Amino acid sequence: MANLWSGRFEKGMDEIVEKFNASIGVDKRLYACDIEGSIAHVTMLAKQEIVAEAEKDQIIEGLKKIKEKIDSGEFEFTVKQEDIHMAVEGALIEALGDVGKKLHTARSRNDQVAVDTRMYLKEQIKEIRENLIYMEKVLLEKAEKYAASIMIGFTHIQHAQPVTIGFHLMAYFQMFKRDIQRLQDTYERMNYCPLGACALAGTTLPTDRHFTAEMLGFSAPTENAMDSVSDRDYVIEFLSDASISMMHISRFAEEFVWWNSQEFSYIAIDDSFCTGSSIMPQKKNPDMAELLRGKVGRVYGHLMQILTVMKGTPLAYNKDFQEDKEGLFDAIDTWKASLRIFAKMIEKTEFRLDMIEKHLHTGFLNATDIAEHFVKQDMPFREAHEIVGKMVKFCENHNKDFIDLSKEDLEQIDDWLSLEKLPDLSIEGCVNARVSFGGTAPTEVHRQIKAGEAWITELENR
Repeated sequence: MANLWSGRFEKGMDEIVEKFNASIGVDKRLYACDIEGSIAHVTMLAKQEIVAEAEKDQIIEGLKKIKEKIDSGEFEFTVKQEDIHMAVEGALIEALGDVGKKLHTARSRNDQVAVDTRMYLKEQIKEIRENLIYMEKVLLEKAEKYAASIMIGFTHIQHAQPVTIGFHLMAYFQMFKRDIQRLQDTYERMNYCPLGACALAGTTLPTDRHFTAEMLGFSAPTENAMDSVSDRDYVIEFLSDASISMMHISRFAEEFVWWNSQEFSYIAIDDSFCTGSSIMPQKKNPDMAELLRGKVGRVYGHLMQILTVMKGTPLAYNKDFQEDKEGLFDAIDTWKASLRIFAKMIEKTEFRLDMIEKHLHTGFLNATDIAEHFVKQDMPFREAHEIVGKMVKFCENHNKDFIDLSKEDLEQIDDWLSLEKLPDLSIEGCVNARVSFGGTAPTEVHRQIKAGEAWITELENR
């Protein structure tokens, strides 16, 4: 069958060009959206008396049969069809003859691909949102379990201050919360229908774009026909959302890799999320965490690819835009899989409190608490900071911890110091005292968990 656009051409495409030009291998996953958009379009054409009701019915019936064939795997895709739009329309014309040729009235592949991609992306955003919500629920459950369990908080990969495991997990809850919010903002901005914009300038036919927009579940039609077909901001914004979220996954996965090492031994990852070594029988490798950490690179790459594609394209539509979907589809698949796998891995991972306890008494985790205790005794913070720094240095030089310092040691460090002026030096005391809003005290962690649960409930009820 000749190309549906071949009227002004005397020659067919060179075989190598035909393969290079075709996108059917990538965009065939849009078939359901393409057919749904075509049904809405022909319904509008009939309502506006641009095609007859009987013709509309024939076309819709034909489109439904094509969808059934694709659903069942009976439909054969070839590069000669070029893209999903031509594949569906070509099959329709083959089935209906001249009536099928009326479907493409008052539209172009330029607006057709834009509406298909937006419809598909809207569906995927809803799925990814559910995956993110599931991740949040897992984090809330784990945070509740370990709300009062103490671990080490790090800065610069050095022991910094004691925190609770629940507190640490709730930090990631906030990251994924922002991911959900960004995704919702993207959905809202892209929820406008480009169908009917045609090639770039609209149409002389009496179409009703508001009708098709409503029928396809969009907020409204896009405002400017030229922008409608040349806009790929929604793809860029989605890939940006995906990149940020994958970065959060990668950071968390990196901590899983640390925590799983013999040097830390903070966690026990379920065997079903690890692999062994082909040569070392003793190995239990955190391969899923490492893969999750690495997957972010391909999503970053897709974002940079589409930014590069778009940077030099003049208005309106350009063939370069065909390169928007392969990276988009891969990023969708990667993000969804990463969220599902990581959430399940977190569910099946337990913290080894006995091993964490062994690390709590190194690195002077309570140093800041001593300085703040001195501040409560009307000492300027900078002076308190300096005195505690001297205490740390003395302890390092004499192989001691704060709790080991004697009256004489304190006098040697600074004339002002005495045993009576020191606070509760226990790690538990340090954690329990950090009751500032957003702090690590178990009471605050429980408040954060309750706030997170309320936010998820509100989100699901919208």
